[in-house]
Amino acid sequence: MRQYVALFLAFIVAACSGNGFSERQRALVLSATVGGERVPSSGIVRDVPVDKCEIVLEFSSEVHVDALSVALLQFSGGDLEARVGEDASMLILRPVEALSPSRKYTLTVLAGESFGVDIVEPYTLAFTTEYDRTPKFPEITDEKLLTLVQQKTFDYFWSHGHPVSGLARERLGSGNTVTAGGSGFGIMTLPVAVERGFITRAEAAERLRTIVTFLRDKADRFHGVYPHWMNGETGRVIPFSSKDNGGDLVETAFLLQGLLTAAQYFDASGEADIRAGIDAIWRAVEWDWYTHGGQKALYWHWSPDQGWAMNMQINGWNEGLIVYVLAASSPTHAVGKEAYDSGWARSGGMRNGRMFYGTVLPLGSDLGGPMFFAHYSFLGLDPRGLKDAYASYWDQNVAHARINHAYCAANPKGHAGYSDACWGLTASDYPKGYTASSPTNDRGTIAPTAALSSFPYVPEESLKALREFYYVYGDRLWGEYGFYDAFSLDDNWFAKSYIAIDQGPIVVMMENYRTGLLWRLFMQDPDVQNGLSTLGFTRAELAH
Repeated sequence: MRQYVALFLAFIVAACSGNGFSERQRALVLSATVGGERVPSSGIVRDVPVDKCEIVLEFSSEVHVDALSVALLQFSGGDLEARVGEDASMLILRPVEALSPSRKYTLTVLAGESFGVDIVEPYTLAFTTEYDRTPKFPEITDEKLLTLVQQKTFDYFWSHGHPVSGLARERLGSGNTVTAGGSGFGIMTLPVAVERGFITRAEAAERLRTIVTFLRDKADRFHGVYPHWMNGETGRVIPFSSKDNGGDLVETAFLLQGLLTAAQYFDASGEADIRAGIDAIWRAVEWDWYTHGGQKALYWHWSPDQGWAMNMQINGWNEGLIVYVLAASSPTHAVGKEAYDSGWARSGGMRNGRMFYGTVLPLGSDLGGPMFFAHYSFLGLDPRGLKDAYASYWDQNVAHARINHAYCAANPKGHAGYSDACWGLTASDYPKGYTASSPTNDRGTIAPTAALSSFPYVPEESLKALREFYYVYGDRLWGEYGFYDAFSLDDNWFAKSYIAIDQGPIVVMMENYRTGLLWRLFMQDPDVQNGLSTLGFTRAELAH
């Protein structure tokens, strides 16, 4: 009969020769398994079912539970029961009390005399228990779930927008700090909200009128270019860093992408003032100034007192494609193909062409980088059938999303929770601050915006993620404005933050997947069409 010993009752020092342990063998822990899974060199096993938390330690010699010192076993989950396996070098441990889901537990075997041997080196393992997968909300149809997510996420811009300027606050709780790029994304949610019935057209037009008036008449501009951050009440620049206190061309491009899209939607006679205001803002942007004196590239930043101190060319491949498209599209300060080819495309240097997880990646860094590369420029810029000398942009973005998904499904670093249905690495908050997560900068943090904004590219994989985020993790991931920014099951951490640049793409790209609305609006702008032609883009009408 197998003998079980509760560790909290056992404390036998077996020093007498009568027990047969007077000459103890020296021993080491050779290996361990938790829940049947071998503990890797990193010392941690992920997602162990709470009812399968059996720990098996393999020693280098036979052990004896009747010579057990509880002081040499430290388990963060409380007391353990122990028995020797059929192989006498195996010690089998089970928690006495039920463990909690989604928690990290550690077990340390200290050096010293125990189990009838002299343990010469301490050994520590860790494991996390599986998240409670009980559905957190009643099941609804996928279509209703998509609409629910769009509506709740849109409300970040609608209810949390700045009361004076109407612009998007940088993040939840950022007070007067509003963001140019995030506001552009938020502006693009307005047509979605009208079409989906979240607000009326009149309400949307009035909000947009407030935004346009503030941007045209009150906000700081630097050769027509807005700062990354500004005060939503006064319009004055808020420095993003000590040298970044002037114009930010990338953020301005995101803002203009939203404004030009909105100008196409709000086309009624009573909305002419909105279109006129947007046109004035559009024409005032001096894209050519940001060539830093006529260089064959665009530069990200300029300020009156710092000049070109940031010294950042906008080179591809990243989120900056829209900057060059709009610069070429400008009716007043256009920058042409030479800068695009030499500066953005780096004379072909942005090409990749290697295969990752069975998918060829046309452009950019290995494994694709953060997912926002496939989102920010493509909220309005329609990649379907869009090609130039360097790539098919539909193929590029689909490949990027597939690789990001495949990486998370493979989970080479063994992070808790990663799976075929729980994926998405992009810029977001994480337990230690903020980072641009990617397969080459994997901090164990999933950001819902990465998968949800990829619906047009990998709809099946994105839908799996949507269901996982809502039904499995929704008790801690779902809040007032939809999904919180990010979560890490390694750290049992769920953000309580919302960030404008992560919220906006969810609403917009979901709608582009469902109806193509924002793609259709932006691409019908005559200036944009001219700019794409100037840069050598071609478009084929494809069904996706």
